[in-house]
Amino acid sequence: MKRAIMKAAVVAAMTGLTAAEAGAADYRHNPFTLTYEGAITKNEPGKVNIHPVTYKLNGLDIAANVYTPANYDPSQKYPAIVVAHPNGGVKEQVAGLYAQRLAEQGYITITADAAYQGASGGQPRNVDMPAYRIEDVHGMADFITRYPGVDVARLGLLGICGGGGYSLAAAKTDKRFESIATLSMFNSGRVRRNGFADSQLDTIQERLKQVSEARAQETAGGEILYAGDANLTDEQIAKLPFEMYRQGYEYYWKTHAHPNSTFKYTMSSLLDLMRWDATDQLELIDQPLLMIAGSKADSLYMSEDAFTKAAGTTDKELFKIEGATHIETYWVPKYVDAAMGKLTPFFARTLASDRS
Repeated sequence: MKRAIMKAAVVAAMTGLTAAEAGAADYRHNPFTLTYEGAITKNEPGKVNIHPVTYKLNGLDIAANVYTPANYDPSQKYPAIVVAHPNGGVKEQVAGLYAQRLAEQGYITITADAAYQGASGGQPRNVDMPAYRIEDVHGMADFITRYPGVDVARLGLLGICGGGGYSLAAAKTDKRFESIATLSMFNSGRVRRNGFADSQLDTIQERLKQVSEARAQETAGGEILYAGDANLTDEQIAKLPFEMYRQGYEYYWKTHAHPNSTFKYTMSSLLDLMRWDATDQLELIDQPLLMIAGSKADSLYMSEDAFTKAAGTTDKELFKIEGATHIETYWVPKYVDAAMGKLTPFFARTLASDRS
């Protein structure tokens, strides 16, 4: 997909943002191509630093960023947090923002591009299968628990949007994670199967036939078909039926665009996505669980459903950020601060060195 990354004043005029807010999110002005407001622009002694790294996962090269806290000393022991990015997102966007903010609280954090996506390896591009995304979470844990200074007994997990659903799935069986938090959790399987807000229930079988044909064409060496990507005009975006998608186009294509980020995924991925659900066997989670979502998010029903089904833990909370939509939790300063206001004490308590 071809993107036109607009100058700050133009973006501000189209989205209602101030020029300062829009300009702070231009990846071209950041040496690490980070898109979020307040992003690190250089590593300095005594401050939070960012470390681009690569590692192997099932034979693929995975691109990740590790954030270390101020005055990081590899001979000391630090708690660590894995941060899983949204569907279509990359590590330089909202996942990087929260990874940096958590590093400011004293954690070593990691966020990686999913396999087959972003700057990570894998062909064909933009495969989006739940098993791979869940393995990405395990792989980040594998890498960061071997990172100098990490206390392997104090590992947390934060999943954002689709990464939240995959983080729940990973944490069901990966008990290296002492606690789990989600932000604006998105149940990718339910939405791909039923449509957003369960709006496409009557076309499930028809769509399954289409993706089966796409799989057959792909395996026969034909053209790889893609879904989920469209070069929409502003008028078309305004007519989208759900606010999450309208604001999502603004975030991913304009204000916080990154060349590695795309909504596109292989049509054949839907064979796996449509039979998967983030809430299956959720009672296996027995760790402390914090779920955060905007009170005005049209995706809120997914967090509420998952929270109810997470019956295996009594240490759980669903926190609604008053007035926030799904996408606004990614970047609006007051909503990010509200989310951090819950994440900070949650991880401080559940990853404490003296926790019994």
